[in-house]
Amino acid sequence: MSNEQKYLSESEFDALVRELIASGKRVVAPVAAEDDLEPQADYRAVSDPAKIVLDGPLPRRSLKEFFLPATEALLRWRLKKGDVALDETEADYPETVVVGASPCDAAALPTVDRVMDWDYRDEPWFGRREATVVISRACPGRDSSCFCPVVGLAPDSTRGADVMLYPSGEDAGGYLVEVITERGAALVAAHSKHFQAPREPAGVARLREEARARVDGNSSARPDEIRRWLDKNFEHELWDRLAERCHGCGACAAVCPTCHCFDIVDEPEGGDSGTRRRNWDTCQAAVFTLHGSGHNPRETQNARFRQRVLHKFAIYPERFGEILCTGCGRCVRACPGGMDLPEILEELGRLATSSQSAGGTP
Repeated sequence: MSNEQKYLSESEFDALVRELIASGKRVVAPVAAEDDLEPQADYRAVSDPAKIVLDGPLPRRSLKEFFLPATEALLRWRLKKGDVALDETEADYPETVVVGASPCDAAALPTVDRVMDWDYRDEPWFGRREATVVISRACPGRDSSCFCPVVGLAPDSTRGADVMLYPSGEDAGGYLVEVITERGAALVAAHSKHFQAPREPAGVARLREEARARVDGNSSARPDEIRRWLDKNFEHELWDRLAERCHGCGACAAVCPTCHCFDIVDEPEGGDSGTRRRNWDTCQAAVFTLHGSGHNPRETQNARFRQRVLHKFAIYPERFGEILCTGCGRCVRACPGGMDLPEILEELGRLATSSQSAGGTP
């Protein structure tokens, strides 16, 4: 569909959110975190538009947990007269509208769609995806940890969004609204009284340019060159040096919008019943690849960190044609060991360039 434009005032934004909540939809939005000394935000289900903070910091965790919960029951089992009875969990996916999603979080959703519809279709993931409308808000360009341009995105990318809001830059607030998908068009049409005829406030273009300028210089790495280098340098000494600070705690995977690894376990509940449950997991944990025999093909933290970089910038692109990263920078902010992915990509880029300059294989 051709992208339709509207205008949404600040007061009508609040009225729209109230109407969505009153209609029974779950509204998820960034809200201020109350458990931290510094200004922080989290995505939360809201019941009051006054709680929504659209111009605050990037939420500490991504939208991932609303589509792939940290833990979820897949089925329940009961032993019954020598047989096993299975009770599938109800597919209860509430109608949801995400309001104010960061573009790096919205962009992660179609990226993860690829693996969730690969060898089989992940019904819980797509059930939640199909029940959700994503309204993104153009990002102001956060800080030096952001590197979305490196992975082909930008602070105003519309990938993964159904509707995009661009701040007007006017004292009265308000947004230029871009309708991206049919799903977004249906939502706007259903609540059309809140939207005005399209107009582009003078400040929109300036704010978009300023946001891009803030993040464009954070990294000059080129993923295509890095991927070619990674393909040829699996045993490079760099990996031993890079991973010295990595604790293997998995904080990076927990906050990442595209990390999707999980484990499935059967949890007994008494002597004759239990629950099969899916839980988040991470390739940075020592037990992630530990075999029942005791053998571990990724025995060192160096090998595990190498796997994280290869998965995102070589393995996933080779299989799905997508970089498994949106450049949000959360892994940098969350890492207790100071692992800095943009800095690491810069170093990999320099190695790739020097290899080419020397006439070797990149």
